Amino acid sequence: MSQLAERIEQLRLRLTRACEAAGREPAAVELLPVSKRHPLALVREAAALGFGTFGENYVQEGLQKALDAPDLRFVLIGPLQRNKARTALGHFHELMTVDRPELATRLRLLASELDVVRGVWLQVDLWGEATKVGGCDEAGLEAVFAALEDDPRLPVRGFMAIPPPDDPGAFRAMAALRDRVQDRTGRRLRLSMGMSGDLEAAVRAGADQVRIGTAFFGNR
Repeated sequence: MSQLAERIEQLRLRLTRACEAAGREPAAVELLPVSKRHPLALVREAAALGFGTFGENYVQEGLQKALDAPDLRFVLIGPLQRNKARTALGHFHELMTVDRPELATRLRLLASELDVVRGVWLQVDLWGEATKVGGCDEAGLEAVFAALEDDPRLPVRGFMAIPPPDDPGAFRAMAALRDRVQDRTGRRLRLSMGMSGDLEAAVRAGADQVRIGTAFFGNR
């Protein structure tokens, strides 16, 4: 068994135990491998082990991988600038960091021009962390939703967040936000949160997707 296969096996065991402890079905939590700064050969190995979708933080790096591996799906989990929105829409399967009305408006225009359908996630930051790039607070969500105008080319999948690691209630706060917005709007919203070091807490709070880099691919 390769080192990658061993890491994946251990990771799946962690997820299964976390779901069982939370009274959830393991199939309810999606594992998104984060392939940032890992070579395409390793991504290909992961694909052979059953994974078809990978998270990328940088538009240019993800673009090159998408061009070299058109049979795989790449989603953007890093910040998106307006001047890179066309490239991102053209080559990423989903965009997970839509966090401001002007970006949403730009994406709507480009999606129509390119004639593409791309799932989007709204990046949320409830904590105002200066070290984190991107994310809107709860008050800003309404403006982003309004700018998207329920455009069928940009269906909203849910919320993405990077809660601070030293706040034990952060995951619960995100889950509560998701529930409030679902109740108010009638939307079905997924929740992407939790990484290698805190996936158990994320699963316990109700994450539908965890984004895993180091525990999956190893150190860069």
